[in-house]
Parts: sequence; structure tokens; C-alpha cells
Amino acid sequence: MKRIVQLVVSLSITAVCFWWTFRHTNWGEMLLSLRTARWWLMLPYIGVLFGIHFARTIRWGALLSGIEKVKFGPLNEASAIGFMMLLVLPFRLGEFARPFLIAERSTIRRSAAMTTVVLERIVDGIVIAVLLRVLLLFVPDSANSMGIVTAGANIMFAVFGSGFVFLLVARWQHDRTVRALRAVFGLVSPRVAEKVVYIVDGFVGALKQLPDAKNFAVFILATAAYWVLNGWGMSLFASAFDGVDQLTFFQGYVVLSVLVCGLMIPAAPGSAGTFHAAITLALGLFLPADVVNGPGIAYANVLWLVQMAQQILFGLFIMVLSKRSFGDLAGKLSDGPPTEPPNGGDKLKAQA
Repeated sequence: MKRIVQLVVSLSITAVCFWWTFRHTNWGEMLLSLRTARWWLMLPYIGVLFGIHFARTIRWGALLSGIEKVKFGPLNEASAIGFMMLLVLPFRLGEFARPFLIAERSTIRRSAAMTTVVLERIVDGIVIAVLLRVLLLFVPDSANSMGIVTAGANIMFAVFGSGFVFLLVARWQHDRTVRALRAVFGLVSPRVAEKVVYIVDGFVGALKQLPDAKNFAVFILATAAYWVLNGWGMSLFASAFDGVDQLTFFQGYVVLSVLVCGLMIPAAPGSAGTFHAAITLALGLFLPADVVNGPGIAYANVLWLVQMAQQILFGLFIMVLSKRSFGDLAGKLSDGPPTEPPNGGDKLKAQA
């Protein structure tokens, strides 16, 4: 029943986003934009996508090094297949792919690997939340959809900022935090309270196993490279479409930041719908409505298609090389999150 509800909600959100995106579409202008697009300019963007993949693979390896130093080969396999599974599997089951795959290729527990994935998300969320709030200071208040974008930026900043502060407090005052969580969530259900404590313990354990200074610097630099490439890629890809080709480097980062906010909304696999809605919403800050509803829609559609194709085809290629079965891996991931004690249980307690 839970999965059915999730499916209905995600498909409903996707349908609403598609309706919102295409409700004012000038189909003639969109098709003309597709026919006249400078497709050869998209080839450098494929290179950017591979640069993005390797940047986030390297930074994940740097983050994992606090637990175990994993060679690039198995790390790249887990990363490529994991991100592909994240796109194609429903109910966000793909979130568990990277931890599962890296556990097969090292001595790292799935739960420990999962906490590094969550820490990545928290860092990325904070980076984008801060970046978007700063960038919006230089966007006129009169811009279309400015109110919606500002509200989304504020919500994102509040969620990730408070989450990060909570983890720091939990790391500093672990026992008091656990008691407070049991008291608050225990009012709902003791089972829920223990589950929340389990999750928080996992995150705190990850904070206790951060990499050394050298690898932490690698993580910071790789994170910077990851987001620089992402932002540059948005304006680079836009150069292939007349009308959208006026998107500047600065505006590309605003579009990227709004897109990341939109992708946090649960939707169908591959973020279909939310991706398109976020792109067109962001383009509306800088471009006239007639451009957004024609070339802008074409840009959003092709950008989504290219990103999906690159990640899925590369993941499948690595999966074939590693002699893994998609069906077998998907079946194992359907069990959900790992159930062993976070970060090794007794080992973590001994380290603390």
C-alpha cells in the first residue's frame, strides 16, 4: 500500500509539472528551435557531463577515505552504476545502489557508505541554498516568478541549514540529543523513536569518520569542480538554441540552482516533469515569455534527454563490463536501506 501511495503521489506531481511546463507552449516555435539547433555545440557538453561524473566520483572517494581508501576502478564502477540506478528505479531505490555496490568492492559497510551519500547531499544542499540566495541578490525583484524562486530558495536554505546545525549539535551533545529524540518521537511511537535515533547515530558516526586534512581538501576541491562544471554546462548547452543562447554564465548558475531545488520534489524516475518545470521557471527570470515557451521548452527537453542518456548509457556500459545483472541488482535494492548497525556498531562505540 505504501508503494502504491508513493507511486500515485509521484506520478501526480509529474503530471502537474508537465501541465505547468507545457500549458503555454508555442509548439511551432519549439519545433523550429529543435530543427535549427546547432547540435554540434552539444558535443562539448557531453565532455562536461563526463567531467561532472569524475568530479563527484573523486569527491566520494575522498569522503570514503575516512573509512577505507578505495581504488578508483571499483569506485568508478559503483558510482557510474549507482547514479544510473538512481535515475531509472522508482521510489528512489537507486539511492541505495552506491552503498550496496561499494560494500561489494571493499570492506566498507553499506550503512557507513550510506551516511557518506547523505553527507554529500547535505553539503550540496547547503552549497546550492547559499549560492542561490546570493545570486538572487543580483536578479531584479520585478523578474517573472521571482516570488516562487525566492520562496524555494528560502525553504531549501532553512531545511539544509537546520539539518546541518542539528548534525553538528548531535555530534557535540550526542547523548542529550538521543534522549531528546526519544522523548519527542516517543510521543508518536517508541518504534519510530528508535528508528530516528538509529538514523541520527549513523550520521553522527559518519562525522566521526571524516577524512584526513589532505582528503578533505580533495573533497572540497572536487565539490567545487563539480558545481563549476554544472553551472558552466547550463550556459554552454544553451548556446545551441537561438533565443536561449543569450543565457550568460551568471544566469546559467541561477538556472542550475533553481533546477536543483526542483529536483528535490519527488517525481517519476529521472525527475521527469520537475526537471522541465524548474528549467522553464528559472529561464523566466531572464528571458521573455515567448522565448521561454518556444526555444526554452526545446532547451529543457533536450537538456533532460542528453543528461539522462549520458548517465544511463555510461552506467549500463560499466555494468556490462563489471558483469552485473540489472535485474539482480534492482531486486536486491528493493529490500531498502541496510539494517546492520550504523558504521559498524561496536567498532563505532569503541572509537567514540
